[in-house]
Amino acid sequence: MAALLAKCLVLSLSITLLSLLCGGGGASAMGLPPPPATVNFSIAVQGMVWCKGCKYSGYNAPMDASPLEGAAVELRCSHGPRRTKLVPGVTWQGGYFLIESSQLTSFTIDECKVYVTASHSPLCDLPVPENPGAGKGLPLKFERFDKRADGLQAIYSAGNFFFQPEYPNKCY
Repeated sequence: MAALLAKCLVLSLSITLLSLLCGGGGASAMGLPPPPATVNFSIAVQGMVWCKGCKYSGYNAPMDASPLEGAAVELRCSHGPRRTKLVPGVTWQGGYFLIESSQLTSFTIDECKVYVTASHSPLCDLPVPENPGAGKGLPLKFERFDKRADGLQAIYSAGNFFFQPEYPNKCY
């Protein structure tokens, strides 16, 4: 019985070695299809930053706010006190920001928030106190998956952030 087991082991090792040497490794050398390529996965977080109470370019009357260009935004993901990842971004013309990263796939949606760290405008640089994200950050809300040429991207929304001028009646 031991001799039969030894022959089977030698045969098995020979087939494995032969498949590695002749076929480059993997299951395809044994007539099986190759394993699927890994899928590149990334996330994108979008949102808006507004200047409340000032009628600048792009003013939105129902919100009583204008888009704020150049505001510094940051996606922060934390898993415990030692593992944190920060991805910075800036709002474009129109107050819109989009932060993209493929480095955050090990975090869950509950471990990430978006913060607006600074306004670029000295005329509108105070966070609105009743702003839900003021100092605490806003959670991410899943929107959709987008198929890309290089993989798959999950799109999240962070919502709206608001700043106001120091003197609300003095928008220049």
